[in-house]
Amino acid sequence: MSGTPDLPLGESVSGVGSVRKIVTVSELTTRIRGVLESTQGEILVEGEIVNSRLWKTGHLYFTLRDEQAQLKAVMFRSAVRYLRFTPEDGIKVVARGRVTVYEPKGEYQIVCEHLQPQGQGALLLAYEQLRRTLEAEGLFAVNRRRPLPVLPRQIGIVTSLDGAALRDILQVLTRRHPKAHVVIRPVQVQGEGAADQIAQGVDELSHEEGLDVIIVGRGGGSLEDLWAFNEEPVARAIAAAAVPVISAVGHETDVTLSDLVADIRAPTPSAAAEIVIAGRDTLVDRVDRLKERLSATVRDGNRNRLTLVLDLDRRPGLAGWPTRLAVRGRRTAELTYVLTLSVRSTFTVLERRLRDAQLSLEAREPGRRLATSRTQLVAAREQLGAAIVHVSQRREGHFRNLAGRLEALSPLGVLARGYAVCWNADRTAIIRDASSVSVGDDVAITLRQGQLKCKVNSKD
Repeated sequence: MSGTPDLPLGESVSGVGSVRKIVTVSELTTRIRGVLESTQGEILVEGEIVNSRLWKTGHLYFTLRDEQAQLKAVMFRSAVRYLRFTPEDGIKVVARGRVTVYEPKGEYQIVCEHLQPQGQGALLLAYEQLRRTLEAEGLFAVNRRRPLPVLPRQIGIVTSLDGAALRDILQVLTRRHPKAHVVIRPVQVQGEGAADQIAQGVDELSHEEGLDVIIVGRGGGSLEDLWAFNEEPVARAIAAAAVPVISAVGHETDVTLSDLVADIRAPTPSAAAEIVIAGRDTLVDRVDRLKERLSATVRDGNRNRLTLVLDLDRRPGLAGWPTRLAVRGRRTAELTYVLTLSVRSTFTVLERRLRDAQLSLEAREPGRRLATSRTQLVAAREQLGAAIVHVSQRREGHFRNLAGRLEALSPLGVLARGYAVCWNADRTAIIRDASSVSVGDDVAITLRQGQLKCKVNSKD
């Protein structure tokens, strides 16, 4: 504190025999990062994953450690998306990346571009991780598998248009079930985006109206070729399908997660086509057997009845029974005719009575009576209105006549013709004679419009 005075950053300090330059923390950290990045380059680091965290941003943060040391590590979202397995604590991996310094904390770390599980492939590790997850959720349980329809009317197929699997399936269906209606959903079965296409194809077909069963699969190949059928979207789409699903992926030795989740696993695509129509063959065989048994039963029954008829015909008591039967038939026909006429006559009378009762009832129907009353009410209302108008007009004429007479007798009319009315000073009496006032008295004169106050100056 007291030995060296404060100096601006970047300036030199003189000492005994040397000159030292002061640098900031940021400058020093930048120098260290430059040395690490320029000298180390891309390296491979082996260690065990601990404190693994996948942030919402998609970046993966973890620590690599061994018995004596540990190293911070980060894997950005652009690299995480290409991982075939999920990095978990305790997994030993080989990380490929570059060593750098995270300047805000002054920590050195490795930015990973690729992770490879140690001792086994990434695909096998991812397969085991997802298999354990799906098995824990019960998607492999036998009791959730649904039986196939006996006679599927519509069969859905999710596979590639260019693969041999589709040709094999169609060949078997054409040969053994030519009337089957097939709905094909072409998808990519390997490579980037194949899993999403397969999952979407299964979901769309499972909601197709009238579809009974779905076959999803492809021909054989390596683990990488078949990997789309080991991804989680495909397995969950098959488990959630609304109709039974047959998985036909690869050859007999290949077992994918799609096989474990599906309702039926077929060893090959051709076998899937055989399985889907196996119920039809069984039903056809059963119908053929029942047809033969029914034909034999009918033949035996007809033969037994014919023998019985011949035996009865040879008995003496039944001799001439066709003639007696014909006579009875004729009598029956005659009685039937008489009975028919009687019934028709009775129905005619009843129908006439019913029609008369209906007419009588309609005449007394409240609705009709109400309509008649409503019509009468409307007519009475019109007559009353006319009477009111007539009386009103008469009253109005009489009123105008009286008003005319009143107008003729009104003093105001006289005043309107130029006359005036003379009152005494307090307007209590009309002055009709000059002798009733004296000179100097005040008088009031009413004109047609307005009044006058006057004083008597003289009188004659």
